[in-house]
Amino acid sequence: MGYVLGFEEIDSTNIADVGGKGAQLGELSRIDGIRVPDGFCVTTDAFQRIVAEAPSIDARLDLLSRVNPDDREAIRTLSADVRRVVEGVAIPGDLEAAIGESLARLGERASYAVRSSATAEDLPTASFAGQQDSYLNIVGLPAILHHVRRCWASLFTERAVTYRRRNGFDHRKVRMAVVVQRMVFPDAAGILFTADPVTSNRKIATVEAGWGLGEALVSGLVAGDVYTVRDDQVVTTAVATKPRSVQASPGGGTHDAPIEPRRQTQPALTDAQVVRLVRLGRRVEAHFGRPQDIEWCLAGDDFHIVQSRPITTLFPLPETDDRENHVYVSVGHQQMMTDAMKPLGLSVWQLTTPRPMHEAGGRLFVDVAPVLATAAGRANLIGTLGRSDPLIREALQTVLDRGDFIRLLADEDSVAAPAGDSPAPIETDPAVVTQLIRRSQESVATLRSEIRTLSGPALLDFIKADIAELRRILFDPRSHQVIMAGMEAAWWLNDHLEAWLGERNAADVLTQSVPHNVTSEMGLALLDVADTIRPHAEVVTFLHRVVDEGREGDGFLDELAGLAGGREARDAIRGYLDEYGMRCAGEIDITRTRWSEHPATLVPTILGNIKNFEPGAGERHFEQGRLESQRKEQELLTRLRALPDGERKAEETKRMIDRVRAFAGYREYPKYGMVSRYFAYKQALLREADRLVRSGTLREKEDIFFLRFAELREVVRTGDVDAGLILERREAFRSYEALTPPRVLTSDGEAINGRYRRDDAPPGALAGLPVSAGTVEGRARVVTDMARADLEAGDILVTTYTDPSWTPLFVTVAGLVTEVGGLMTHGAVIAREYGLPAVVGVDQATRLIRDGQRIRVHGTDGYVQILG
Repeated sequence: MGYVLGFEEIDSTNIADVGGKGAQLGELSRIDGIRVPDGFCVTTDAFQRIVAEAPSIDARLDLLSRVNPDDREAIRTLSADVRRVVEGVAIPGDLEAAIGESLARLGERASYAVRSSATAEDLPTASFAGQQDSYLNIVGLPAILHHVRRCWASLFTERAVTYRRRNGFDHRKVRMAVVVQRMVFPDAAGILFTADPVTSNRKIATVEAGWGLGEALVSGLVAGDVYTVRDDQVVTTAVATKPRSVQASPGGGTHDAPIEPRRQTQPALTDAQVVRLVRLGRRVEAHFGRPQDIEWCLAGDDFHIVQSRPITTLFPLPETDDRENHVYVSVGHQQMMTDAMKPLGLSVWQLTTPRPMHEAGGRLFVDVAPVLATAAGRANLIGTLGRSDPLIREALQTVLDRGDFIRLLADEDSVAAPAGDSPAPIETDPAVVTQLIRRSQESVATLRSEIRTLSGPALLDFIKADIAELRRILFDPRSHQVIMAGMEAAWWLNDHLEAWLGERNAADVLTQSVPHNVTSEMGLALLDVADTIRPHAEVVTFLHRVVDEGREGDGFLDELAGLAGGREARDAIRGYLDEYGMRCAGEIDITRTRWSEHPATLVPTILGNIKNFEPGAGERHFEQGRLESQRKEQELLTRLRALPDGERKAEETKRMIDRVRAFAGYREYPKYGMVSRYFAYKQALLREADRLVRSGTLREKEDIFFLRFAELREVVRTGDVDAGLILERREAFRSYEALTPPRVLTSDGEAINGRYRRDDAPPGALAGLPVSAGTVEGRARVVTDMARADLEAGDILVTTYTDPSWTPLFVTVAGLVTEVGGLMTHGAVIAREYGLPAVVGVDQATRLIRDGQRIRVHGTDGYVQILG
């Protein structure tokens, strides 16, 4: 490969040679009907040669690769040193000649834009836009050579170095090419997004336009006119006042120039020009196969495209093989797991669930469009989701209110709503719950016994068959009856007691300390572990050291045996892990690290329990909740008997209280049983992966996480794996981790999160869903990782979402605020059981509430106030 390539010689296969920007320009120049100003690229070979010849560059790059990404002063000093060296390198004669030859071919005295093009820039999985530099209106070979050197050096700006360190990119592996492109001196210029950058709707294009060069908009010097276009129609126009523009300077470079007053409020484009530009953009989008962020300029009546890159912030769409409209509801918002999942985790969950689920961005979605197309289905879905998560209901209602996205079928076309959504009544018999739990425990014990000796294809076949057993238990009609009976009893109590007594959310107190709630028992059991460890000062000191050193794995448990009281401490922790070690954050993803695999995750919570509680706190906590529930029951029944027809009302209420206390605790058990099986599968699969590594089939055990279950089955059978596929999926997963999934996603790509339609909250309050009654004030602790939680009694936990793994923290805190959640999600259930005021579904709570601020949580009314 030479040192210089013309655009006509470049396509997408040349990213390693000319970087993302250069490859995009080469591809753009090949699209019929798209005008791209001529140019060439100085290749990465030239950059590598320059860096290799630069004095002491290796030592400087070594220092940069070790610097802390938060040490701004060190990065500033080291990066400036590297830039100085690169800018000072003399360009060899043969490289200068190659650049001069290309320049002569295009016009030596013409004006050029000189732009950096890094090999990791403008890629689908990482946008480095703006991380390196661009220089405009550069004239003559000496000036161009000077600015080529500056582009090379711009790979080491403080901003670019920090970005790479934080995102895990190796300084040595990111190479720099340079684009040299003839300048167009436009009347107007700007940016075209072929998908709406705010809503993500792929059917809506957005155009920003201003006078002069586009740098005025890109740099934020002025706000541009904004047009939105759908189906070749301009649907909105916002003309900005544009007092200034960036213009080319006669001697090279650019300058900021004022716009004459009469043109400042004139639109930069006509509607016809906007539509024509969007059509060009759609052609570019079709060529690259994904929505694009396009830089354009208008000279006379000709549009020139000077750059295009993928829009990396859009949430991906599920793949479909039709042109129908689809409405996808996030599974993660129901399961309290909005993080990206790895392919093995996605596929095992899909094998477990009875509903078809679609993948996008490492998350799962259910298409509810067929249900919304029938009157009965629409009413049922909106009603059910409205109770559980008002924001999903509002997001769906937003789609339905448009009237044209989901067509309501005529009665004769409608598919009848599925029967049996409401299970048959079940007697209030606590023995039903104990029978269901015993049967699940016996089945898991059998699984653990049988899976232990299996390997190879027999293991994968066994797991596939056992998932059928898991489904049978998980979706047993009797189990469903119990869960629905508990939920319906709680709804009945809330509705009737508010109507009869004005008592809101009465079931929240009545469900405290119900029996058989495995998740709340898990939190209290860790208090018992703390009781065992508390008397042994040497053990406590050692555990503090485990946290300070960031220990991983379970090696510290063996070290405990040599300390006074250490054996008791070790046995208490191991006993806890035997019962609950299959749990972890994001536990529906089989690939996530379990507490048994990384017990140090629990140590900060154990130490917090030792500090914040007296011995016996677990038993007292449960008994206190039981007595509070009992007291509330007697109070409510007494007040009811004083009402007209009070004896009947009190009898009905007592029946429902007995019912909710008999059944509400079981709500948590099926998931515990499922996760117990998942952990048994995972342990067996990792043993198999270890064998595949030893045979040379896999590079590392965790590679299996990036294969779907059926693919892993085939790898085990054949001993053959596509290493490139695993690498590709690892990179895709990294990009998915940065995305926030919407509650509702349409097939147009529109991400809809809903909003609360209410006016009962005070000004400035953060609205949410009330899920556990009461009001509490305290210090907000914004926690995103349970292993780093530093909580004191009375704190209010503020986090993105809580699944059962967070329950041990609930015994310490006085209240709960989450960004994601519904009335019957795990955090809400446990908050009610522990008597914690809680508000969930508070949009951007972890950003709007600062750690350490004093806040007030209104768990009855559903809002949070920031007090200071």
